[in-house]
Amino acid sequence: MLWVPGAASAAEQRGPVGWAATGPGTTGGAGGTTWTVRTRAELKEALANGGAPTTRKVIRVVGDVNGHEADDGSLLGEQDYAPGYDLAKYMSCFGEDGTTWSDTRHAYCKQQRQLRQTGSNKEKAQIQLTVPSNTTLVGVGDDARLLGVFLTVNTGTNIVVRNLHLEAPVDHFTSWSPDDGTHGNWNARFDAMTVITGKNIWVDHCTFTDGRFPDRDAPLGFHGEHVQRHDGLLDIEDGSDFVTVSDSRFDDHDKAILIGSGDGRGDRDRGHLKVTFVRNLFTDIVQRGPRVRFGQVHVVNNVYRGRAEDTLYALGVGVESAIFSERNVFSYPQGEPSLAVAAYGGERFHDTGSWFNGRPARLNAVAGGLGLTDDVGWHPAEVYAYRPLMSRAGVEHYVLTHAGAGRPHA
Repeated sequence: MLWVPGAASAAEQRGPVGWAATGPGTTGGAGGTTWTVRTRAELKEALANGGAPTTRKVIRVVGDVNGHEADDGSLLGEQDYAPGYDLAKYMSCFGEDGTTWSDTRHAYCKQQRQLRQTGSNKEKAQIQLTVPSNTTLVGVGDDARLLGVFLTVNTGTNIVVRNLHLEAPVDHFTSWSPDDGTHGNWNARFDAMTVITGKNIWVDHCTFTDGRFPDRDAPLGFHGEHVQRHDGLLDIEDGSDFVTVSDSRFDDHDKAILIGSGDGRGDRDRGHLKVTFVRNLFTDIVQRGPRVRFGQVHVVNNVYRGRAEDTLYALGVGVESAIFSERNVFSYPQGEPSLAVAAYGGERFHDTGSWFNGRPARLNAVAGGLGLTDDVGWHPAEVYAYRPLMSRAGVEHYVLTHAGAGRPHA
C-alpha cells in the first residue's frame, strides 16, 4: 500500500526518529494551507505561500516538476543560459594537459570564461527553489519527481520533505580546477538538496539519484575521464542541526552526502551538525555515505551495497566529527571491511554490531588501524529514544522493502 497524503501513516503520526525529534520536534507544515502543484511555477508560488512563506503549509507534488521549466512551459538548456558557450572550447583554454588556464591561449578564451560564469549564475537562478520554515513538501503517489531542481533550505526550520524522487541537477557549466587533487578535478555546483543553517529537518522516504544523466554518460574531459556534472545528492552545512534522514535511497552517484562546510569552518559548524541516518539504502555510491566534519552523527540500520572495485568508502571521518555507527549492513562482494570507514582528518569513530559481507564487520578494529579512537564522547540513547533492528536479516528486509519514494511505510 502506497502512502498518500490525507490519511496519515503510522510513521507520520509517530514523527521522526533521531535528532529531528529533539527540541521542539519536526512537524513541518501540518495543519496549514494545502497546495497541490504540477509545475515549477506552481511550486515556486506555493513556497511563497501568498506572501507568508513561513506560515504552515503542505505542498503536494503531483507528477514531474522540472527545474528547467520556464514560465511558458518550455524547457531551458545550456544555450538558453549562455548562448555560445562550448565545453570543448572551455577545456582547450587549459591546454592539452589541463594544467593552466590562459585568457590568451585562444581568441575565444576570455569569452568562454565569462560565458561559463554567467551561464552558471543563470542556471542557478532558474533551478534553485528554497524551502522556507514550517513546510511539508510531499510527493503524491509513487511517481512524484523533482527533475533538475536545486532544492535548498536556507536558515529554514521545521521542514519535512517526503515521498519524492529527487534527480540531481546537471551542471551545464561545471568548472575544471587543475590544482584540486593530484591531476585536477571537475567541480559541479548543484546538489539535489542542500541544507544551510537549517534546524529540525526531516527527510523521509525519498530517492536521490542522478537519474537520466549519470556522469558515466557525460562527455570525456581531461585524462580520458568523464566530465563530472553533478555535485552531491544531499549536503548539510553551515551550522545546520537536528536533522533526520530516514527510509530513503541514495543510488548510483559519486559524492553522495557531505556534512560540514569545510575543515576550516569550525566557527560555524562546531557544536552543530547533529544528524541521524536511519534505515536508508545506499546502492552504488562511490563515497560520502556520509562524510562528516564536526557533527555528532548517528548512522543506524542502513544498508550499503555496491561493487568493491567502484567504491572508495562508505563512512568518512572528518575533522572533529563523532560518528556513532550501529548495526549497519555492508555488502561489497570480494571487498574488505576497510571500505566501510575512512579517515579524513578525524580522530573518533565507534561502531556497534555492524556486518560486512554477512559477517561481523569489527569496524572498531578497522578504525583503530586508521589511528581513530572508538570513544566518540556521546551515545544516541542518551539524547533520544530509538529501537534499532538487531539482526542483519531484519535490517536488510526492512530497508529493501521500505526505503525510497513510493515504498510502503511500516
